[in-house]
Amino acid sequence: MSSYRIHVTDALIIGAGLAGERTAIELAARGLEAVILSLVPPRRSHSTAAQGGLQAALGNCAQGRGDSPDVHFKDTVKGADWGCDQNVVRLFVNTAPAAVRQTARWGVPWSRITAGKRRMPDLSVVEESEASAGLITAKKFAGTTKWRTCYAAEGTGHALQYALDGMVLSLGVTVHDRIEAIALIHDGRRCLGAVARCLRTGDLRAYLARATVIATGGCGRIYGLSTNSVINEGTGLFLALDTGLACLGNMEAVQFHPKTMPPTWIPVSEGGGGYILDRNLDYFMPYYQPKNKKVPYRDVIARHMQERIRAGLGVDGPHGPHLWLDIRHLGATHIERHLQNLAVFCRDFGGIDPVRELIPVRPAQHYVMGGVRTNIDGAVYGLEGLFAVGEAACWDLHGFNRLGGNSLAETIVAGMVVGRKVAEFALGHSLQYSSRLVGEHLAAQEYRLRSLIAGKNGCENCYELKKRMQRIMMEYVGIFRTGTGLRKAMAELQELHQRAQQVRLVSNSRGANPELEAALRLPGMVRLALCITCGALARTESRGSHYREDFPNRDDINWLNRTLAYWPPGAELPVLKYEPVTITELPPGERTASA
Repeated sequence: MSSYRIHVTDALIIGAGLAGERTAIELAARGLEAVILSLVPPRRSHSTAAQGGLQAALGNCAQGRGDSPDVHFKDTVKGADWGCDQNVVRLFVNTAPAAVRQTARWGVPWSRITAGKRRMPDLSVVEESEASAGLITAKKFAGTTKWRTCYAAEGTGHALQYALDGMVLSLGVTVHDRIEAIALIHDGRRCLGAVARCLRTGDLRAYLARATVIATGGCGRIYGLSTNSVINEGTGLFLALDTGLACLGNMEAVQFHPKTMPPTWIPVSEGGGGYILDRNLDYFMPYYQPKNKKVPYRDVIARHMQERIRAGLGVDGPHGPHLWLDIRHLGATHIERHLQNLAVFCRDFGGIDPVRELIPVRPAQHYVMGGVRTNIDGAVYGLEGLFAVGEAACWDLHGFNRLGGNSLAETIVAGMVVGRKVAEFALGHSLQYSSRLVGEHLAAQEYRLRSLIAGKNGCENCYELKKRMQRIMMEYVGIFRTGTGLRKAMAELQELHQRAQQVRLVSNSRGANPELEAALRLPGMVRLALCITCGALARTESRGSHYREDFPNRDDINWLNRTLAYWPPGAELPVLKYEPVTITELPPGERTASA
């Protein structure tokens, strides 16, 4: 073990996005030393890609009057299709307003109310009072009964990440970027840190800590079409799963964003003022829900759009069939002033002028509601000293469908709440470890690396296997699911899982080597794909984003529960268990929201 670098700290945070940095701020504010590991520099984290905003019941703007945490609570539970933990939702909605105001003090330039009349995306006119001038404003997001989505122009994630990163720097938090955690160090009862690999040199090192936090984001890149950054491959999820002790919750709950632009699959959001048209330029949403033309939930919109495409009414394109988003009626002034990012994306990535032309859109994977299962304190099931926050965690705020704006809010709220619990744990526990145990973990990963580089495992190409996995997930485990398709996906993924252990590299460099990184991650990604598929096959109902065509109705009698997926050492498939969903305030009912 003496040949490896060993870092000892109070708390180790794996992931430098919003959730990870907000957790680190909470720890540093309590005098604890925290080390953050990140694949990329923090300001290149996927969190910066979030355009829309975050939900907090401030009730400042005219369309948000009367809003409260209670209204936010109901919207979130209904949006989740009653698959969430209502204790967590209550904690979240009560904390969000203070968390937003705190970030304003840290320098986030939230968009503010200007007194007077203003035109909305739907061309209606509202008037803001002089008394509200200067307060944080909000806009509407799908599924909310009040306007509560706070935003910083069209770059909310960018503004938040830069502000939090500034706080991290000012508090002296240590950040090691271009470092990838490849295994957790544990003694069968308690997590002691992680083995990590330097992406520059390929050298291994051990990070030991009283508390370890997984904040690595989602696993969207196991799907072929995804809005996620290329680094979102589920690392933190399969690190926890591979311990054989921790479990993943509700992995079958995968959200597809309705409006993404091929071939980049960047989400294009126009604030609800546009019209989705089919190949005949027909505005078809009223056919599906005539009493509520603006369908409230993302999973519902995505299904209606995919139904239109499956009916042969999509527009043929070089990247598959798509539909059209029409915002031309909003006018050049509104588009250039209020939808600048959308206009830039269209022009730079699509060669389209949205003022005069239709925008091609189609659904693509966007968010995973599942993740490493934790309790309300963010503590991971089955492994003491391990915590998870953000999209990597199944806290469980989102249930089976996340409301737009609740994910960014979760990063700063969970970072605040869970950060305090991590601090309490670190302050109350000493770091006791065996040098032999740490050496065994390092040696196991060293053997794994050398076997890959030496070509001892087989002759498979990791990129071909990865593409095959992504096609299987899109075809059989996407927006629409059936028992037949899911069983076929399971069989093919099991074969891929075996082949993923037999990869031979073309490049044998130990240092900066993307192929080596892909080969190291691939088996874990296939295991995540199998957790999603097995959970979806077992859940014989439709709830939120999980839609079974052979079981189209929600079944609260048999399925008002949460899936827990474990992967025992040496297993070929996950073991599924279930726990009841916590219902404290709002019993299951009709899933509706105002347009």
